[in-house]
Amino acid sequence: MTDSLSKVKLSVLDLSPIVAGATAADAFKNTLSLAQYTEKLGYNRFWLAEHHNMPFIASSATSVLIGHVAAGTERIRVGSGGIMLPNHSPLIIAEHFGTLESLFPGRIDLGLGRAPGTDQRTAYALRRSRNNGQDFPELLDELRAYFDPSLSEDSRPVKAVPGENLNIPIWLLGSSGFSAQLAGQLGLPFSFASHFSPDNTLPALDLYRRSFTPSKDLSAPYAMVGVNVIAAETDERAHYLASTLQQQFLNLIRNTESPLPPPVENMDEIWSDYEKAALQQQLGSSIIGSKETVKEKLQQFAEETQADELMVVSQIYDHEERLRSFEIVAEIIEESK
Repeated sequence: MTDSLSKVKLSVLDLSPIVAGATAADAFKNTLSLAQYTEKLGYNRFWLAEHHNMPFIASSATSVLIGHVAAGTERIRVGSGGIMLPNHSPLIIAEHFGTLESLFPGRIDLGLGRAPGTDQRTAYALRRSRNNGQDFPELLDELRAYFDPSLSEDSRPVKAVPGENLNIPIWLLGSSGFSAQLAGQLGLPFSFASHFSPDNTLPALDLYRRSFTPSKDLSAPYAMVGVNVIAAETDERAHYLASTLQQQFLNLIRNTESPLPPPVENMDEIWSDYEKAALQQQLGSSIIGSKETVKEKLQQFAEETQADELMVVSQIYDHEERLRSFEIVAEIIEESK
């Protein structure tokens, strides 16, 4: 198992969390701080996720925030995990990411999802239609053709400027089999959201690998898996910090809108038995504990998934504790080599 962990690359998924008592401006400062710190630690990429109408997530204008992070770092790849393509015109996304790639050449990733990243009412406000993402493959084809006109049989009078003929890696993101199969068929890299859909992880990765057709983008499958990791000096401290993540998902279940809450000593005073069981299933792949505990669980996770890359998600209330968690994970990977 150690061999699997020694070969894996580490990356970051940041939701730019707005914590209780703070503002979006504070969240952006912490996001840049985390990006700069993880770059020094040797993380491979730093992705930001598009969400809307969520009081605890500040990354709604994802392309803008990617530019901010890329400008404040030097080497780490910066991208979207992801842009929810049905929320946007493909031309707009091509222009946005063409601009980013022109400003920060060789450092921009474009991860794409088909969910709205929000509730249905907000999705309608974004899309001005009841589109539920069923046309995602067509939107993807259009977007890819703006970057590479050779992918389209039509001579396009509309061009993405900047964007056309730029080499921007496109990833498909998913929490089920749909995007896994599509990514495989198109020969694109695939990222699975195990951090909130653990039960579907292995079936989706298997489907991706079985569906894979080599392309000019990839000669072999390349899979990245998102995983919640909360590491601290002791198991007890880590589980205390993890109560913030648990409360975040509990608020989603209860349709409660609030910033990211501070940790609590006893979650049993907050959730019902039903809610506890539901959250334990949804957060089942989360890795929480001391350095020794996290190392053991990461080794097992890397062996089970055979992921090429792990994208670490750490929803921790205190920023310094969050930085330390990412540091511990980096130490584990370095020591396994």
